Amino acid sequence: MCKKPMPADAAFETDAGKAFLNGMIQNIIFDMGGVLIQFDRDYFIRRLKVAAEDERVLLNEVFRSLEWARLDRGTITEADAIEGVCTRLPRRLHAAAADLITSWDRPIIPVEGMCELIEEIKGKGYGVYLLSNASLRQHEFWPRIPASGFFDGTLISADVKLVKPQPEIYTLLCGMFGLKPNECFMIDDTPQNIEGAYEANLAGFVFNNDVPALRNALKQAGVNLAQADQGPACTSLKSRNSREEYM
Repeated sequence: MCKKPMPADAAFETDAGKAFLNGMIQNIIFDMGGVLIQFDRDYFIRRLKVAAEDERVLLNEVFRSLEWARLDRGTITEADAIEGVCTRLPRRLHAAAADLITSWDRPIIPVEGMCELIEEIKGKGYGVYLLSNASLRQHEFWPRIPASGFFDGTLISADVKLVKPQPEIYTLLCGMFGLKPNECFMIDDTPQNIEGAYEANLAGFVFNNDVPALRNALKQAGVNLAQADQGPACTSLKSRNSREEYM
């Protein structure tokens, strides 16, 4: 079910809500981490095989840090982030922190079933776009994400120094690619980012790692999709057999 941070009786009072009801959606906008690919901070840390007591330290001082937020906004470099983070860490964790900042994306782990859904959406003639809070590193690993070849355009927060849920970044995306906000449907795993989409007059759905639920929400919005068990196998995945191929 589509999750909306607004009262039920007001859910479709905006132009975006009317488009949602009337089947006017023409463009589907995806988040990246937690939607296209797994962004499992605990997994990234565990693969470094640090002591158990250091795992939470790295979680807090790297992924929950101001430096990480500033990387997404594009106001510092990775070298700046490493320097800042390491001032708060014991020397034994400096290499681990640097690895998390510069290599968390190895390997890329796709969200199961998402590539197939995106290929189907693209095949039906809908526009497919990316709007992600991400650092400049995104440009390096984006081609390794299996569904990336189906996208018509991308906008990364670090490139424009705006981040979701600021309404301005949704408006900027629409302006860049000539999209009408009330014809767009945003998918994100963070409720606040969907609220930001509503503020910019886009419809949206909070994704909780449940592709069939997302498919159902899209169908309710008027997007022409097959039943959950009828979608095609993603052509980008047919020849891939392991995580190593996304490294």
